[in-house]
Amino acid sequence: MLHVSVLIDFAALLFLATALFGWLNVKIFKLPHTIGLVVVSLLASILIIAVSHVAPGLGLTETARAFLENLELSEVILEGMLVFLLFAGALTVNLPDLMSRKWSVLILATVGVVISTALIGFGMYGVFMLAGAAIPLKWCLVFGALISPTDPIAVLAILKRLGLPESLTTEITGESLFNDGVAIVVFSLAVLVATGGGGDHGAGDVTVQSAALFFLQEAGGGIVLGILAGLASYGLMRHVDHYETEILITLALVTGIASLGHILHVSAPLAVVLAGLFLGNQGRMFAMSSKTEEHLFQFWTLVDEVMNSILFVLIGFEIVALTFQGSWFIAALLAIPLALAVRFVSLAAPLFTFNLMKDRPKGALPIMTWGGLHGGISVALALSLPPSPYKEPLLLACYAVVLFSIIVQGLTLERVAMRFHGE
Repeated sequence: MLHVSVLIDFAALLFLATALFGWLNVKIFKLPHTIGLVVVSLLASILIIAVSHVAPGLGLTETARAFLENLELSEVILEGMLVFLLFAGALTVNLPDLMSRKWSVLILATVGVVISTALIGFGMYGVFMLAGAAIPLKWCLVFGALISPTDPIAVLAILKRLGLPESLTTEITGESLFNDGVAIVVFSLAVLVATGGGGDHGAGDVTVQSAALFFLQEAGGGIVLGILAGLASYGLMRHVDHYETEILITLALVTGIASLGHILHVSAPLAVVLAGLFLGNQGRMFAMSSKTEEHLFQFWTLVDEVMNSILFVLIGFEIVALTFQGSWFIAALLAIPLALAVRFVSLAAPLFTFNLMKDRPKGALPIMTWGGLHGGISVALALSLPPSPYKEPLLLACYAVVLFSIIVQGLTLERVAMRFHGE
């Protein structure tokens, strides 16, 4: 465990970098806030690498890599930032609107994730073979699981500006909030299979029955935990009208779910989404005064903005820690069109199969395809992979898809939306 003073130093450096990069973006680049932070931190990382090549004695690259390794970025995101960001996002979702699209959201967040995992997995198996860097199919399926979630952190920030139909915005938001929780469970199961159950007894330890039980425990347990924790917080908030205390209750809710999810081996992301939806709707109507509502939602908006900013700076910095090889780099570039194609298929197949395309606004499918941005969740999952000869190429491919997604898709999403929606 890191010493407290070291943690404070890390936090100080992160806040300093985030504030400085944010200032540079506002003054010079003038890009959307989160995208601009990725671009500026990426440029800073490239500068560090370039200076290290010119003056290797300075040890800049080694220092930056040591910083990222000591920070344990995957744990910071998955066990720390993610639950806060998902809760903040879920608070703002209109539950009646979401329920009106419940079947499409549910199917896309489950069937769509499974389809995406399988297609990307098999596709990357062929891509790596074509690039001359053969990777076992089971590890390619792990990659399929980690790259499948669309990141609500990235999506929500952009959707606020687009003025799309409410039904389409709700569906994209709902899918993003739920599919990452499902994808994390699928990812954990895929890693379990790839590593032979995590034990010394081989892959035979993971059976269909054990896999089903694992999924039921993680997903089902997360749903139950979210409902119970949300109800408990709601009950406490109904009997007090003191916004400082009620904000503390929501903080206790999120951190408590994160802790219990880890202890009970259930999905904390799914739990916080359900709790956030409940408090953001029922809690807003029946357990909050207007003053509490104003302060609580302003607080969580600020939490969302600050953590969002730090997360995107960390994504930009991660290039310093990557290992580049020719065959890996080719595979990483090919992963970008593959991920986009599979995103389209994983949306279209279940929507047409279950007859859910009717009454959709014009251009819904291409907008949802291009708007399915990948972000910090995928990077964190890739970083959390156990040591193996396949971790580095999978991480590089993940990073290529995420960077293209945030920078290219993020910057052109509004143009694509207007083009296909016809406004």
